[in-house]
Amino acid sequence: MPSDGFCFVSTWSGVHAVRTPQRPVCGSVGHAIPRHRLWRRRAGVLGTQASTVRSEGTVSVTAPRRQQGLIQHKREAFWFYRFLSLVYDTVVNPFHWTTEMRDASLRQAGLEEGRGRPDFKVLDVGGGTGFCTEGIVQYVSPSQVTLLDQSPHQMQVAKRKPSLQGVTFVQGDAEALAFPTDSFDRVVSAGSIEYWPEPQRGIAEAYRVLKPGGLATIIGPVRATNPVSRFFCDLWMLFPMEEEYRVWFTRAGFTDLKVSYIGPPAYKGIRQHGLIMGLTITGRKPAPGEAKIQLGPMRERLDQSKPMSLGERLIFLARWILGCIAGFYYFVLPFAIMLYAAIFIRDSKRANKEAA
Repeated sequence: MPSDGFCFVSTWSGVHAVRTPQRPVCGSVGHAIPRHRLWRRRAGVLGTQASTVRSEGTVSVTAPRRQQGLIQHKREAFWFYRFLSLVYDTVVNPFHWTTEMRDASLRQAGLEEGRGRPDFKVLDVGGGTGFCTEGIVQYVSPSQVTLLDQSPHQMQVAKRKPSLQGVTFVQGDAEALAFPTDSFDRVVSAGSIEYWPEPQRGIAEAYRVLKPGGLATIIGPVRATNPVSRFFCDLWMLFPMEEEYRVWFTRAGFTDLKVSYIGPPAYKGIRQHGLIMGLTITGRKPAPGEAKIQLGPMRERLDQSKPMSLGERLIFLARWILGCIAGFYYFVLPFAIMLYAAIFIRDSKRANKEAA
């Protein structure tokens, strides 16, 4: 008799582990049940607010991931952002991470509780060029905000922004936060988890540095269900499924989880190709102290002073080049989706209108 198994089933309410009475078809790596070609939401929802995603009755099976993304390594990510920092605010934001998306996600973070409280401290993990931090300082004074990033090149851009004068800038590692336990009221991280070699460790660190009752909010990618896009997103970096986010938060000890979806208008409501910024998850720290999960030694540390051997240099270069190529797919994708939507979605709406 076939053994029981689990499939990760994706719906508009998220991705869930479902027990199957027989061996699931997703048991073999890379296989997925055929699905309809297009997921969409009503016009005006994506890109304007983070709302809990409702089920539309459509399911698909996402193959389990096989390995770490090529840029999901600290040294590779460091050099990836060395160049991306030059155009991050002008290339990434308009098509993947808009002001409307940021503001919707930060409303979920409960930052309004910090208004008028000089003792209220916020940590922005992986703050980069300070785009998310600019949203945070709309709630609290810059002097109450700490921006941490491993990339000095990204932070140089943030330091030049007038609205961030007074923010504390710290070059550091999201997986080894150099702050005392129980020291921040809020931890926010946007567009950073995809580069963490050990996302569970980064979330456990966010739990540790929060004060009891504090909230951690992580905003990050959503894994593609389309086979071609899933290949490129897995090759590039970490695009988690909703269930993975939930498991990481729960294992760390967070309670009262809240998950919502966001998306850029450029994607026209189409989610099957994955989103670089597509999900917001918030959890509350119920008690003081460290995370509930016990983790061993860190797998990776960024140490630029340590010389690399010839073999390590070749591996690094191969990862970096191939990872950049895979990432370029997501630079082209929004334009392809906009073209697709202009041709097919508009025609579909016109046909429905004429039929009515």
